[in-house]
Amino acid sequence: MSNFSNEIELAYKYCESITKTHAKSFYFAAKFLPKHKRKAVYPIYAFCRRVDDEIDEIGAGKEGDAIRAVDNWKRKLEAVYKGERQSANGENDDQNLVFTAWEDLLKTYKIPQKLPLELMQGVIQDTQVKRYGTFRELYVYCYRVASTVGLMSSEILGYSDKTALAYAEALGVAMQLTNILRDVKEDAAMGRIYLPQEDLKQFGVSEKQIFAGDANENFVALMKFQIARARDFYRTGEKGIALLEKDSRFTVLLASRIYGRILDEIERQDYDVFSQRASTSFTRKVFSLPKIWREAKNM
Repeated sequence: MSNFSNEIELAYKYCESITKTHAKSFYFAAKFLPKHKRKAVYPIYAFCRRVDDEIDEIGAGKEGDAIRAVDNWKRKLEAVYKGERQSANGENDDQNLVFTAWEDLLKTYKIPQKLPLELMQGVIQDTQVKRYGTFRELYVYCYRVASTVGLMSSEILGYSDKTALAYAEALGVAMQLTNILRDVKEDAAMGRIYLPQEDLKQFGVSEKQIFAGDANENFVALMKFQIARARDFYRTGEKGIALLEKDSRFTVLLASRIYGRILDEIERQDYDVFSQRASTSFTRKVFSLPKIWREAKNM
C-alpha cells in the first residue's frame, strides 16, 4: 500500500474516532449502513465537529479570532473543491486529516459546497447571537448547524427523488430542537438562551427563571409546547425515509427514533431539564432495534 493510500486510510480512521467519541447515537445508527456508506459519513461529522471545537477553544469575546479561524477552514475547503489542495508535507494534524478524507470523499459523492459553508456560518452565528426573537430566526440557525449535516449525508445515503431533501431538512431541525431542549441548563450557563423570546413571553417564562433553573408550571407548559413542535418536525422528516435507498432507511429511522427518545426522557423527568440531563441508554437503544427494523423494512 502506498504512503498516499495509508494517509487516506488514516484520515478515515481519525474521522471515525471523532464520531465514535462525540456522537454516540449517530455512530450507533451508522453501524447499520453498508461499509462504503458508513465510512463516507464519518468525515462529514468530523468536519462539523472540528470546526465547532476550534471555535469553542477560541472562547467568548474573541469574535475576530473565530471569524479568522472559520475563514481558514473555508479557504482550505475551497481548495479541496477546486482540486488545488496543497500537500501538507507529511503533517497529520487534525485539520489535515479531515481534509484528506474530504478530498477522497468528493471523488465519489457530489456534496454541494454551499452546505459546509452554511454549517460554518451557523458555527460563527453561535459566537454572535445569544438570543432568538422568533422561531423563524431559530429555524435558520437549526438549518445551518443540523439540517446541513442531514443534507450532506443524504448524498451518501442515496435517494430516489429530490423531495427527500426537504424531509432531511425537517429531520435536522427536529434533532437540533431536541438538542436545545435537552441542553437548556448548559446553554444558560454560557449565557445562551435558544428558546425563542416570543415563546418565553407567551408562556410567562423569564430569562431570570431559566438562569435560576426554576422548572415551575409556566416552564413546564413552555417545554410541552416545544416538544410538540419538535415531534411535528420528526413526523415530517420521517416521511422522507421511504425515498432513501433501501440500505439506508433503517439507519436514518433508527437515528430519528433514538434522538426522539430524548424528548420522552424529558417528559419522564417532568420537564425538569435543570436537575438532570436527558439521555438514552445503550441498552434501551439495543432493545429498540427489532421494532424499528421491521418498520424500516416495510417502508
